[in-house]
Amino acid sequence: MRGLVQRVRRAEVRSRTLADDLFEVAGAIGPGLCVLIGATHDDTLDHADRLAAKLWGLRILDDADGVMNRSLSDVASDGHLAEVLVVSQFTLYGDARKGRRPSWIGAARPEHAEPLVDRVVARLREAGATVETGVFRTDMEVDLTNDGPVTLMLEI
Repeated sequence: MRGLVQRVRRAEVRSRTLADDLFEVAGAIGPGLCVLIGATHDDTLDHADRLAAKLWGLRILDDADGVMNRSLSDVASDGHLAEVLVVSQFTLYGDARKGRRPSWIGAARPEHAEPLVDRVVARLREAGATVETGVFRTDMEVDLTNDGPVTLMLEI
């Protein structure tokens, strides 16, 4: 599994409804992490659990001195909201090394990927995070203010 993690001041995802072809807010957070998650064919629930644990303990949030020394876990233990916006993103497994059109062969089929993304969300919530999500298998728009900017690629 891959997770593109961005520390944000705020983030919002809008999903297109098929009925009226309008984008509606599916999830929004204040300060925290926006995580785009992609899965590949051989990813398992164990990979999802490990990604969630990594996100929960990743020390990229500022402490009182402005040093990246705090995690979502630390924020939650202080009684504050540990906010995460999770958006499924199969294009994280796009391969553009050859030609001009990316190959999506590395991306898991939706029926394999969706339970894995759901598992990451569930594990983060169980740990104490406030998690918002996009809507799987829809067109989405993500709007965010990157804080830092801090952006990391995780691969589990």
